[in-house]
Amino acid sequence: MERWKGRVALVTGASVGIGAAVARALVQQGMRVVGCARNVDKIEKLAAECQSAGYSGTLIPYKCDLSNEEEILSMFSAIKTLHKGVDVCINNAGLAHNEPLLSGKTEGWRNMIDVNVLALSICTREAYKSMKERNVDDGHIININSMGGHRVVSSADEHFYCATKYAVTALTEGIRQELREANTHIRATCISPGIVETEFAFRHHNSDPEKAAAVYESMKCLKAEDIASAVTYVLGAPPHVQIGDVQMRPVEQVL
Repeated sequence: MERWKGRVALVTGASVGIGAAVARALVQQGMRVVGCARNVDKIEKLAAECQSAGYSGTLIPYKCDLSNEEEILSMFSAIKTLHKGVDVCINNAGLAHNEPLLSGKTEGWRNMIDVNVLALSICTREAYKSMKERNVDDGHIININSMGGHRVVSSADEHFYCATKYAVTALTEGIRQELREANTHIRATCISPGIVETEFAFRHHNSDPEKAAAVYESMKCLKAEDIASAVTYVLGAPPHVQIGDVQMRPVEQVL
């Protein structure tokens, strides 16, 4: 990770859960991390904690609604002005709505596509532009995917979400191929966790907190820090090594 000290990373969805854990880990490694979310209060608190802990990097909170392309473009413009550009783009923001395929609301489906698929694609495109215009040839795009991007569970409230994560699997491989066609050494990786104990299930089952709690009580789940460790692992791999996908589950998870 030594070569990443002082470099700039963008982490989307950095206010809670996996995003917050990844942002903290990268600041600890000496990176300048722009952490974005719709609500930056928690990122500001995390930034203060990182400073108090004496971490060698810095965390810069940025308010951005990723379902709005104009806000994403404005964020990249601000990063260019203030920090020159993005060297590592970590597309972590993602959400699930309980909207089955046969009875779900279009609004919920559209929101999942906007954040899980389109925002990820827009951030990737803009991060690549930023790298290219500064002749950065060792950048990294890391997509926080899901085991839901590799198999479909028999739960109707997750089917559309799984479809968006299958898209992330395809997009990551597509990005890798296009980066090769462009003759760069920029890497593309996705990290696909199973059940991680965050507030994800509580947001997913927002009308049934008992159901959400039961998900996490059923087994010893992954922690957000486990995914942050996977991020630093793929970032820290030698420059000639491209790790395509890290699939990780709790040992006790069946599917």
